Amino acid sequence: MLTRLISTYLQRYRINIVMVVSLQLVATAAMLYLPSLNADIIDNGVATGDTGYIMRIGGWMLLVSVVQIVATIIAQFFGARAALGVGRDIRGDLLHRVNSFSAREVGTFGAPSLITRTTNDVQQVQMLIVMSSAILVMAPIMCFGGIIMGIREAPALWWVIAIAVPILGLSMGLVIARMIPGFRSMQERIDAVNRVLREQITGIRVVRAFVREEYERKRFGSANDHLADATLRVGKLMALMFPLVLVITNVTIVAVIWFGGHAVSDGNVEIGALTALMSYVMQILMSVMMASFLAMMAPRAAVCAERITEVLDTETSVHPPSDPIGFAGHPGTVEFDAAEFRYPGADDPVLSGICFRVTPGTTTAIVGSTGSGKTTLLGLVPRLIDATEGRVSVGGTDVKRLDPDELRSVIGLVPQRPYLFSGTIRSNILHGKSDATDDEIWEALRIAQADEFVSAMPDGLDTRVAQGGTTVSGGQRQRLAIARALVRRPAIYLFDDSFSALDLTTDARLRAALRPATRDASVIVVAQRISTIVDAEQIVVLDRGRVVGIGTHDDLLTSCPTYAEIAESQLAMEERA
Repeated sequence: MLTRLISTYLQRYRINIVMVVSLQLVATAAMLYLPSLNADIIDNGVATGDTGYIMRIGGWMLLVSVVQIVATIIAQFFGARAALGVGRDIRGDLLHRVNSFSAREVGTFGAPSLITRTTNDVQQVQMLIVMSSAILVMAPIMCFGGIIMGIREAPALWWVIAIAVPILGLSMGLVIARMIPGFRSMQERIDAVNRVLREQITGIRVVRAFVREEYERKRFGSANDHLADATLRVGKLMALMFPLVLVITNVTIVAVIWFGGHAVSDGNVEIGALTALMSYVMQILMSVMMASFLAMMAPRAAVCAERITEVLDTETSVHPPSDPIGFAGHPGTVEFDAAEFRYPGADDPVLSGICFRVTPGTTTAIVGSTGSGKTTLLGLVPRLIDATEGRVSVGGTDVKRLDPDELRSVIGLVPQRPYLFSGTIRSNILHGKSDATDDEIWEALRIAQADEFVSAMPDGLDTRVAQGGTTVSGGQRQRLAIARALVRRPAIYLFDDSFSALDLTTDARLRAALRPATRDASVIVVAQRISTIVDAEQIVVLDRGRVVGIGTHDDLLTSCPTYAEIAESQLAMEERA
């Protein structure tokens, strides 16, 4: 999974990779050549007292060292450039993929996990590429080249290298094998910490209102402790690696000195060759250590790559048509024809057999008890989710045959929980229509009954808004979300219980202002208060995902017991109030 992900994205940076490989080959060759030059100076210069020879070979060593340094620096530059480019591309593709998801896929992964995968997971893969550009080419060449050069310099001591390298490789392999499940557990627990933290920050008012600070502190502490435990287990294995490498390295060096000293004494090895052998042993063990460090990062990066690929390979359940067609009629016409929606694996559908038609210039209200499927029904129109059976048409064309951008361009949606983005009031309204003028924005605010409180703010349209709109009240947030839909002047308005935070007076004024503004559009309203929809041309009553009544307010009072029950219960509550 990791190899497939990295190779896919590195193909875009082939020139950088060629430069890295070429320069690393030059740098490694220079590094392998230096101990031989050093041995030559000792045996043919120092031993004979030839100062000229020492200066000549020393100058050559200096030149080789400069070549090594320059090649390494340039290779690191191109390697880092490729790694950062890959990280940028993966993050961009992840965001593009997530933006194509329907509510079903987003709910499957969860927002905190998607954030972790786009940030922390990508960073781990990016770091692996950075380290690989420095190590992946150099380490194996240094290891095998060091073995060959070491044996060439001191053939009598070949067996020391033959014993040390496999022991070191085997030791590293056993430790790294135990680290892989630990890294997977770490990433999952990072998700858990992000989830709890996101909930607590988003729901801080609820936490304080119910005096749950201590409980939430313990809940976060538990998730935090689990993450710390997982990190500690991996950390212990990581901490074991370096002492293990040092022990094997030091024992190997001692063996080289001990047996090499005897070989020098016996005349089988020259002093310069022994010095070169020690340098090559250090290079060999250093290369294994570098490869171990890379292998230590690889398990975590592999887990992260698996999680990233899982998102990239997930296909949205809302597929754009391969050959989209346009609207067959007025884009404000909406029709449900035996529409059904069922979650995968669910025994019962959320919606079943939905049939009704909405025409331009009319208002259709959707009412029903909690959990009857009102919000789900509204989500079928802009294809936030797709009907699993039946057909939903807009403008006389099945929504599955329409280009999603074209479909959504004629829809103004105000969700049940209105969301404002960090920025200003102006930038939030412009989400509805990017080229809207100030006059259009103020007109939308006027209709939404938001112009008074916006004009009273010190900076007016340029007043800063926090993420989620937490710096404004719930009613103000709803009115700004309504203005965002109004500024688009769409053919279809979808209001998902969008007036629940408004008092009756503001609600009445807003609905009165909406009538002329939406005269030529289709309006579908999910409502809780019967008193606010009595004038709707059509009221659809849902019960457990099925339509149990369609008609006007007066008709349903006599023909639909479910509607009559809802109306009577609300009337009784109003009389008690």
